[in-house]
Amino acid sequence: MDRGTEDVLDAVGPRLRALRRERRITLAALAATTGISESTLSRLESGQRRATLELLLPLARTYDVPLDDLVGAPRTGDPRIHLKPVQRFGMTFVPLSRQPGGVHAFKMVIPARPEPRAPTPQTHEGFEWLYVLSGRLRLVLGERDLTLPPGEAAEFDTSLPHWLGSSDGGTVELLVLFGLQGVRAHVRGGSP
Repeated sequence: MDRGTEDVLDAVGPRLRALRRERRITLAALAATTGISESTLSRLESGQRRATLELLLPLARTYDVPLDDLVGAPRTGDPRIHLKPVQRFGMTFVPLSRQPGGVHAFKMVIPARPEPRAPTPQTHEGFEWLYVLSGRLRLVLGERDLTLPPGEAAEFDTSLPHWLGSSDGGTVELLVLFGLQGVRAHVRGGSP
């Protein structure tokens, strides 16, 4: 086996571990979903076991990522991006980044509704930065209730109760950067 192939195979385990942790899935839950034993999954993540197609296919299905992403295969010459929107909490999330770990970018669409939803603030680990592309975003952040028009941005620690919705019932589109605790977006302006 050549050194390039060895390097690709050596990187699979850490990539799988990062993806599982990012998705906040335990080894036990992953084993139950994939049918692969916890010990095999642990050895695969630690590099003590080599990745095989038989092991990677159920993991790719469970994580809903292309097999190429699990092994870090080089991109083909096809420049198209195949985005897979996800529906959650009545909103559409389009992942714009695909690497495990680090900051994740999403386009988020809050659909129009005849009656705006009542806020249901949630908390979770992490830090979020958002930028309103269109519509008027209602951001409930702790005790604050803010309206952000297109072109405005906000950033906050997601351990603070927060909720995103439409301020007027219209469609809202925004870009969202989300990182785990301690990972923040840094914006630097250039000199005029």
